[in-house]
Amino acid sequence: MVDGNPYKYIFESTKDHEAVKKITILFLSFVVWASNARSQSETVLTVNPISSLSRGNRHEKNGWTYLHIEGTPRERGFQHGYLMAAEIKENIRLLRSRWEYQTAFDWSFYVQKAGEILRVRVDAENLEEIDGIAEGMLAAGVKSSRDELVGLNGYPELIGSWWPTVRDSLHSHSIDQPKESCSSFIANGKMTADGKIVLGHNTMDLYHNPLCNLIMDILPEKGHRILMQSVAGFIHSETDFFITDAGLVGSETTIGEFFPFDPKGSPEFSRMRHATQYASSIEEWCGIMKKDNNGGYANAWLLGDINTNEIARLELGLKYIGFEKKKDGYFIGSNVAENLEILRFETKRDETNIKYSSIARRVRWKQLMKRYEGKINLKLAKAFEADHYDSYLKKENPGGRTLCGHWEIDAQEFGPGIPYSPEGTLDGKVVDAAMAKEMSFSARWGSACGKAFDGAKFLEEHPQYYWMEGLLPSRPSQPWTTFKSGEVK
Repeated sequence: MVDGNPYKYIFESTKDHEAVKKITILFLSFVVWASNARSQSETVLTVNPISSLSRGNRHEKNGWTYLHIEGTPRERGFQHGYLMAAEIKENIRLLRSRWEYQTAFDWSFYVQKAGEILRVRVDAENLEEIDGIAEGMLAAGVKSSRDELVGLNGYPELIGSWWPTVRDSLHSHSIDQPKESCSSFIANGKMTADGKIVLGHNTMDLYHNPLCNLIMDILPEKGHRILMQSVAGFIHSETDFFITDAGLVGSETTIGEFFPFDPKGSPEFSRMRHATQYASSIEEWCGIMKKDNNGGYANAWLLGDINTNEIARLELGLKYIGFEKKKDGYFIGSNVAENLEILRFETKRDETNIKYSSIARRVRWKQLMKRYEGKINLKLAKAFEADHYDSYLKKENPGGRTLCGHWEIDAQEFGPGIPYSPEGTLDGKVVDAAMAKEMSFSARWGSACGKAFDGAKFLEEHPQYYWMEGLLPSRPSQPWTTFKSGEVK
């Protein structure tokens, strides 16, 4: 037994011994039978662990974890759950701590609502992959459940979309979540150096959220291969940044101050994964996202098709939808709706107050697009995502209003936010048509500009965040790194 886990010993000791492998399969078959004899509410093993794990692999690179999974939904999930069990457990701990501190409701209430609101509307294939994750975790000695993993996948919808609609009725004075996150652009035609698509994106989020330092390479039994940034335990991207072998590339930025939510609709995370795996065109991808839309985790999606050299922006509200497509130009995302119906009827955003991050970053994006028309390439895309120009103060000043966000060093003397909030840019990702054709992109973990973050030092300097002790990971400076589908150790 290794680390108290008999499965780990079995898997590691059978790498080069076929005879022992056969005995192991018989043993695990008995485990499956015995598990199935228990209550159906418990997680059980239903896949062949040896053959399934032989097709999955993981390795570490410059702060990222690269995970390859393939096969049927159950097999993919099992590989994911087993290989990433420790990271999934940690992400659940981080989310649970945030939820319980923010709302004063216990974790069981959250998991219950995840089942009632989201799980009942997740499609069968996605549920099967989630079940596989739970099975893989169990084999690695970590117990979870279907509803808990649904709650992990759907936390942007539950915490950011559903919870605000019910907290008043529950007499809760919970802490508001940040309404502004992520900076992205997509350009082609006259805007780029070669006339082809260039896409850039960085993730802005709370530093104590589940970590999005996973590069996931998914080779499904059916549908398109996917290379995307993700979070351990997720079946979707969430951050969102993806490439598929259909020639599609995509990112998104959350629509700030968005409020409608329909609990009877299909979860955003389920639709996103289904669209990315099965769509062969921008129109197909958008069609899947629009069907049974619940308004949860409302985003402005920036999409590109390297086969047609078209780019598009889908602003997916609840009742209102904005869609544009072009072969020559750009789209930007900074968390303010461009579609006037969404802006006026489904958000509470003032689109002219440049003290707000989303408005300042929107102004900066337009300045950069104008200045670098005809020159945009991967090098400039990296520089854009790392930009520290404050459009309100009109000077270089890294903080909450810059494309590469740093609320943690922002005193908010000239802004509307909370001083020194532990949130900001977590990464940077860029891709052009040539890289997308090879199912590859470049990414930087830690911050798009390379600035390191010391969690312990931050808490020492800002004791008002005492409750985050043990929850605020440090992120050292990391280099830009290239990832490609099919990587092995």
